[in-house]
Amino acid sequence: MSNSIYVAAPEGLTGKSMVAVGIIEALTRTVSSVGVFRPVVRSGSEDAILHTLLGQAGIDQSYEDAVGVTYEDVHHDPDAALHRLVEKFAGIKEKYESVVILGSDYTETTSPTELTFNARVAANLNTPVVLVVSGRNRTPEEIRSAAEGGLAEFSAHHAKVIAVIANRVSRIDRASSEEVDPADLDAVRAELSKLPGVVTAALPADRLLAAPTVRAQFEAVEANLVLGNPELLDRESQDILVAAMTLPNVLRRLTPESTVIMPGDRSDMLPGLLLAHASGSFPRLAGIILLGGYEIPDTIVTLVDSIHNELPIGLTQLGTYTSSDRMFRLEGAMTSSPRKVEVARRLFSEHVDTSALLQALQVHRSEVVTPLMFEHQLQDLARSDRRTIVMPESTDDRILASADILLQRGVANLILLGDAQAIKLRATQLGLSLLGVQVVDPNDPELVERFAAEYARLRAHKGVSLEQAREKLKDLSYFGTMMVHLGMADGMVSGAINTTANTIRPSLEFIKTKPGVRVVSGSFLMCMPDRVVVYADCAVNPDPTAEQLADIAISSAETAIAFGIEPRVAMLSYSTGTSGSGADVDKVRAATELVRERMPELALEGPIQFDAAVDPVVARTKLPDSPVAGRATVFIFPDLNTGNNTYKAVQRSSGAVAIGPVLQGLNRAVNDLSRGALVEDIVNTVAITAIQAQADPRGGNS
Repeated sequence: MSNSIYVAAPEGLTGKSMVAVGIIEALTRTVSSVGVFRPVVRSGSEDAILHTLLGQAGIDQSYEDAVGVTYEDVHHDPDAALHRLVEKFAGIKEKYESVVILGSDYTETTSPTELTFNARVAANLNTPVVLVVSGRNRTPEEIRSAAEGGLAEFSAHHAKVIAVIANRVSRIDRASSEEVDPADLDAVRAELSKLPGVVTAALPADRLLAAPTVRAQFEAVEANLVLGNPELLDRESQDILVAAMTLPNVLRRLTPESTVIMPGDRSDMLPGLLLAHASGSFPRLAGIILLGGYEIPDTIVTLVDSIHNELPIGLTQLGTYTSSDRMFRLEGAMTSSPRKVEVARRLFSEHVDTSALLQALQVHRSEVVTPLMFEHQLQDLARSDRRTIVMPESTDDRILASADILLQRGVANLILLGDAQAIKLRATQLGLSLLGVQVVDPNDPELVERFAAEYARLRAHKGVSLEQAREKLKDLSYFGTMMVHLGMADGMVSGAINTTANTIRPSLEFIKTKPGVRVVSGSFLMCMPDRVVVYADCAVNPDPTAEQLADIAISSAETAIAFGIEPRVAMLSYSTGTSGSGADVDKVRAATELVRERMPELALEGPIQFDAAVDPVVARTKLPDSPVAGRATVFIFPDLNTGNNTYKAVQRSSGAVAIGPVLQGLNRAVNDLSRGALVEDIVNTVAITAIQAQADPRGGNS
């Protein structure tokens, strides 16, 4: 089995680091440990790309451990440099199940000598190669030709290329000579498929990945910040608009996260642009640069200050031509921000058949499932059939931060409830993008009336009037749940601010439980160091009856199946088999029989003690013939006190990652957050909710 892969390019500016990030993510959800190696780096300063790779989740490696030799070493004595880096790699290879090697960069656009050296390195490290070629401003035929040249060079030096990826694919509008996105990816894929014996893929160009920061733009045109928040200078600018026209015409041409450059003596347009930026009705800007060195009049400064502007506004002495020429030439590194890395990972997962790539690499899925691997698998599964999740608590910064990550990763389509302008302003203050989020105003009269009428109809048997329904819908948990009920969203995640009861109550009132299920329960996906198991009920039912316990066991088995866990259910008690008696153990025994009647094919054991359920040695003594004892994957606790305390004890004492609670038994996907939830907890819960929604035959709201 090969345990390393060499990512190389025949030229500069291909974005091969983006491909390396995607491969690292694919490997971390497949094998238990991944390392990184950078054969050649520049001396004098640390390699920014390598730092980005080392910062990826699942990589635990020092910078010094990941570096081979310097360019100076290669220029001085290529053979000696090659010998040293081969020795260095041998040590790295012993530590990790897989290693991603990122080939050298190019000081010029192309360099045959450098390509040859990369081919020699790959051959001497005995690693298969993923060849990344630029698709920028090239026809499909030109892209294939570039790939063939690289293939020939690697083949000549006995290095095996297993995949060719065209990255940053775009096309030129011949009439305007401007780059146009997106290009015809299918045509590029068809052309690359003519290459024999390799996995092929084409990734589209993305404006964000090449976008410079506003700070870089200010520096390029020698602009000084005169108004706005300096912290926002490190946000990306995805477009440039030269505004030498009247305000209405400028507003029509605004694009998201663009920098407006305009004559300094037209500062009268500033208030209009800033109002548009803050309104929620026009695209959010990245910055404004005033040209020509004209100072902003005091009256305009006073007006701008009154609208609490944070958008960076700069002043330069340069004119329109020089400034626009310098800014249009700027390009930012893919590794310059976590946001770009998230987009790179999403694009890779969407456009590259990672299963085919790993198969070509002969990477076999590890039997070990680490917490990180499981989290990647969750998000991968959610992305495969994207659903729409409503998040009512948009006033919480954690919700906005998690929404930004979810959108960048492409895990789900999101709806936030609240005031669009307030959400946009707070996102700007937090440095978040939220591009693609849908904001729904819970005070929208049309929606309120529609939802109130439906709620009153559903609760008519309880005597609920239309006016009472309107009042109830002021609670955003009710509003969000109604969106799910009416198919406007596929699921809901709440609880960062609200209690568990407040999150669940609306669902119990009108979403109801699944047919045959009489109780809603809460399970946790417990990510142990080497496997993932299910604990339930740890969140909802204080003292379930035998019938309710049976429901909980069946729902938990279904949860396990939904997340790729083979269900082997242990009905826990203080005694094993027939060794004990008493009301508590009798309840578990009765629940076990009910489950057997309803799901005779399910691997089930109960009553059983925890040690007999998890320890094969104990299991051989107490239940030697049980298919569950010693290898249980679903643990059903007899009451909430036992379940909640056990999951927390295991989490704190063993370092396990507890994902949940996952609400089980509801007709639609609704999940609760802990009020102490971290941003990553919210991301995981949304992914879980999206996966649950995929199983709903009424879904597909994405």
